Amino acid sequence: MVPHLTSGVPGCGGAFKASPEDFEVDEIPAYEPDGQPGGEHAFVFVEKRGRSTPEVAKLIARQAGIPEREVSWAGLKDKQAVTRQWVSLPWKAAARLEGFAAPGVTLHRVVRHKNKLKSGHLRGNRFSLVVRGVRDVGAARTSFELLCARGVPNAFGAQRFGAKGDNAARGKQVLLSGGRHRDRFERKLFLSAYQSLLFNRVLALRLERGLFSTVLAGDVLKKQLTGGEFVCDSPAVDQPRADAFEVSPTGPLFGPEMRAPTGAALELERAVLADEGVTLETFSAGGDETRGARRLLRVLLEAPTFEAQGDTLRLGFALPAGSYATVVLNELIKPADEVELPSEG
Repeated sequence: MVPHLTSGVPGCGGAFKASPEDFEVDEIPAYEPDGQPGGEHAFVFVEKRGRSTPEVAKLIARQAGIPEREVSWAGLKDKQAVTRQWVSLPWKAAARLEGFAAPGVTLHRVVRHKNKLKSGHLRGNRFSLVVRGVRDVGAARTSFELLCARGVPNAFGAQRFGAKGDNAARGKQVLLSGGRHRDRFERKLFLSAYQSLLFNRVLALRLERGLFSTVLAGDVLKKQLTGGEFVCDSPAVDQPRADAFEVSPTGPLFGPEMRAPTGAALELERAVLADEGVTLETFSAGGDETRGARRLLRVLLEAPTFEAQGDTLRLGFALPAGSYATVVLNELIKPADEVELPSEG
């Protein structure tokens, strides 16, 4: 478990009910469809309730008379939520969507575009969340303000590790067995979960040592605006840039193609691997699924809003793609068992 950044503030208590009205997500696309004539693809803006993204894609494919694989999306959105996002399909089939009707699904717009929408083609997600039965609104506000000022620990949420919490352990088994597993989808899921677990452990270690936003010699830093990476050779120069959120330290998604830190940062990450009894070379067995990458250790809450009405909180904020609203809620509520939220693509 990753320690709370706001550990000095009591938990506010309360319950998050993953009902559609208490959990709303608006996908922030990487780009808008251009609407130019001649585009071979149609972008469809979908609002859904009580439906998963693949389920909606299946309904659209059936209505359009095309194979399911021809309907694509940028990020998965959970079933127990109100979510709005783009999906794409071939333009030649889009006319067949006229008259589309399905419980919990509304198609708002169809716009022509030259390219197919691909997984990961999103900038982030805007969340509107409701927490009910809050005992200490003041504590919630203090924690939320700290997160706004210091950034949010970019941990992977509990849902990353499966309903039984054993996906990471199974991923480790896959690597130690030479990368072999009978099911390709499960293999990818398990290996990703193991990388995520080790990232969380590096993040936890830095939080425990008071190094969450501290730039270490040899840290791989990432520029907030462009995503460019570089290795820090002068913490005295780069710490002010980190304090201004121009750059942030990163943690490892271990793999042979990951940009490696040096110095103190490298020692910290090696310690996590040593505790696991694996090395960086172990991840070569995962092939394309574990090439490796760097992930921000902290992310900004964009356009945050906080509203209290009696014992009910209404929170609004945006996070980059791949970051979890779970973390924000757990920092406020501090439940004995971490809150599990629907996944955010």
